[in-house]
Amino acid sequence: MKKVIQFTLNGNEVSAELESHKMLLEVLRDTFEMTGTKEGCGQGECGTCTVIIDGVSIKSCLYPVFEVEGKSVTTIEGLVGEGGKLHPIQEAFVEKGGIQCGFCSPGMILSAKALLDETWTPSDNEIKRAISGNLCRCTGYVQIIDSIRDAATRLSNQDPK
Repeated sequence: MKKVIQFTLNGNEVSAELESHKMLLEVLRDTFEMTGTKEGCGQGECGTCTVIIDGVSIKSCLYPVFEVEGKSVTTIEGLVGEGGKLHPIQEAFVEKGGIQCGFCSPGMILSAKALLDETWTPSDNEIKRAISGNLCRCTGYVQIIDSIRDAATRLSNQDPK
C-alpha cells in the first residue's frame, strides 16, 4: 500500500508517496538523499541511524515512515548552517577528537543535540545516558563525552536564538 506523507525535514516541508513497509532510515537515504544517516545493525541496537523527531532522538531503522506524518525530522545534514558552517556540537566533536572513524558520529551528534536542547549543563551521567543507545566501534567514548561537555559550554555561551 502506498500513501503520500508530508513532514518537515531539516526545516523544509517535504512530501513523498511511500510504501507502508518502509522504515524512515530507508526513505531518508533513498528518497531524500540524506546519506549522513547510516545503517549499522538495522535492528535498533547501534544508534548509527539516530535522527531527531520532534525533539526526541530515535532510531530511524525501526521507525515506520508513516509515523512521521506531520512531524519534524532533523538529520545530521540539518545541523549545518549557512555556507557549510558546522553546528557548535559538530565543531566540538572535531576539535575534541569525538570523531574518529566517523561512522557513529552522526548518531552520536544527534543524540547529543537532543540532550543539549533540553539542558546546557548535563552531568556526565546524563551525557552517558543520552548516548547509551549509540555504539562507537573505535571505543572513543572518553573523547565523545569530552566533546559533548565542550559543546554544552559553547552553546551556553551563545545566544539561544
